[in-house]
Amino acid sequence: MIDILDELEARRETARMGGGARRIEAQHAKGKLTARERIELLLDEGSFEEFDMFVTHRCTDFGMEASKPASDGVVTGWGTINGRMVYVFSQDFTVFGGSLSETHAQKICKIMDMAMQNGAPVIGLNDSGGARIQEGVASLAGYAEVFQRNVLASGVIPQISVIMGPCAGGAVYSPAMTDFIFMVRDTSYMFVTGPEVVKTVTNEHVTSEELGGASTHTRKSSVADAAFENDVEALIEVRRLVDFLPLNNQAKPPKRPFFDDPARVEDSLDTLVPENPNMPFDMKELIAKVGDEGDFYEIQEDFAKNIVTGFIRLEGSTVGVVANQPMVLAGCLDIDSSRKAARFVRFCDAFEIPILTFVDVPGFLPGTGQEHGGVIKHGAKLLFAYGEATVPKVTVITRKAYGGAYDVMASKHLRGDFNYAWPTAEIAVMGAKGATEILYRSELGDPEKIAARTKEYETNFANPFKAAERGFIDEVIMPHSTRRRVCRAFASLRNKQLKNPWKKHDNIPL
Repeated sequence: MIDILDELEARRETARMGGGARRIEAQHAKGKLTARERIELLLDEGSFEEFDMFVTHRCTDFGMEASKPASDGVVTGWGTINGRMVYVFSQDFTVFGGSLSETHAQKICKIMDMAMQNGAPVIGLNDSGGARIQEGVASLAGYAEVFQRNVLASGVIPQISVIMGPCAGGAVYSPAMTDFIFMVRDTSYMFVTGPEVVKTVTNEHVTSEELGGASTHTRKSSVADAAFENDVEALIEVRRLVDFLPLNNQAKPPKRPFFDDPARVEDSLDTLVPENPNMPFDMKELIAKVGDEGDFYEIQEDFAKNIVTGFIRLEGSTVGVVANQPMVLAGCLDIDSSRKAARFVRFCDAFEIPILTFVDVPGFLPGTGQEHGGVIKHGAKLLFAYGEATVPKVTVITRKAYGGAYDVMASKHLRGDFNYAWPTAEIAVMGAKGATEILYRSELGDPEKIAARTKEYETNFANPFKAAERGFIDEVIMPHSTRRRVCRAFASLRNKQLKNPWKKHDNIPL
C-alpha cells in the first residue's frame, strides 16, 4: 500500500513539473509564471481541485509517442475566489509550447461543461503556441469544440480570458467570444496571422508587439479590455473583477459589506459643471463620488475615452456605469464609443446587472470618416442595446443632451426607469447657436438680432424643464443629492420585472 501511495505522489510531482526544470526556468526568465503558479495566485489559498492531471496525448505521428508528459499542456480544475466558485484552465507553455492537442481541448471542454452545469464562471489563462501541428485536423477540431462551448456559455456564465503569452491563429477566437479579455504588457500578444505571414503577403514589416501586443489591443482594436504590467497584477485584477459579477445569469450579483452612507451629500458636485458650456469636466469624478467608497472598476479604459464604462457598487450591490466623458471629443458619440458601450450594456443586461447612465452628449461626431465607417449602424448598436435591456435603468443628465444622442443614452423613451436631470441640463434638438441660425436664417445679417434670438432660445430650451413638463424627465435633482437619489431609485427597482416579446434571438445591427 505504501508503495502505491509513493507512486501516486511521484506521478503527481512529475505532472506538477510540466515540461521540466529547464523549461520552467526559461518561463521565469521571460518574466512569466508557470501555469500552476498562476492558478495558485488567482484562487483562494488551498481551494484548487484539479481534474485530469494524468491525461496524456494520443498522437503517434512524428515520433510524438516518445514524449507524453502528464496534463498535456493545460492545467484544469475549480476553486474559489473570495469564497465563490469558479472553473479555470491554465495553459502550460513548458509542455509543447502550450499547443492545443485533441486531449488538451477535451480537458478544457470538460471544465466548460461543468461550469455550465453548475452555474459558475470560467477563467481561461492563455499561453499557447496555437494548434499542435503534429495532430493536424484533430487539433483544429479541438478548437472548434471549445468555440462551440464559448457560444453556448455566452450570456449564461461569465467568461474571462487572460492572455499571458502568445495567442495566435485559431486560438484567438475563443478569447474573442468571452466577456472580458485581459493582457499582460510585453509578454502577451494576439493575432490571426503572425509577422512573418504579414510580411510575405502584404510586405509590411511589423513586430509581434506592434501587430498584436497589449497596447494595440487596448487602444486601437478594442479586442482587450485592459492590460497590466505583469502576471501577478493581471491575476489580482481578475479576482477583483470576479467580485463584481454574478456566478451565472440566474444569480444576483454579489452583495458586499459597505461603509458608505447611501444618503451621503456631495456638495462639490454642485460646482462640477462649469458655467461655460464649452468647458469640459471629468465625468469620472462624478462616478467616484456616487459609488460606494469611490471604488470604480473601469472596463476598456484606454479605448474610446469619450465614453466611460465600468462597475461601481451602490449599497454593496454591483451596478454597471456608462457615462459620456466631456474631457474627450466633448463627450460626442462615435463609432468606437458606441460599440464599446453597446457591448457593455448587453453584458450587464445578460447578467441582470442594473445600469446607471450619466449623460453629457452634444451629439454624434460629424465627418466623412464617421459616416463612411458606418456610424449610423454602429450608433444603432448602442440604441438597440439600451432599448433591449430589461434590467433597472437609471439615467442622470448632467449637462448637454442634444438630438438623437439624447434618445440613445438611456432616455425615458427607451424604457428608462428613472430619468433625472441636474438643473444645468440642456435637453434640446441642438445647441442654441445652431438652432437659431436655422430658425432665423433671414436675420443672419444682423448680429444683434441673432444674439438676442440665441439668448431667447437658451432661456426657453437650454434647460431640463421642457422635458420635465412632458414627463420625459422624472425629476430635476440637486447635484449634491445624486448619490441618495440614485441609491433610492435602484432600491425601488430591486423587484422589477420586464420581459421582451418571445423571439429566437434578436438581429442587432452588427
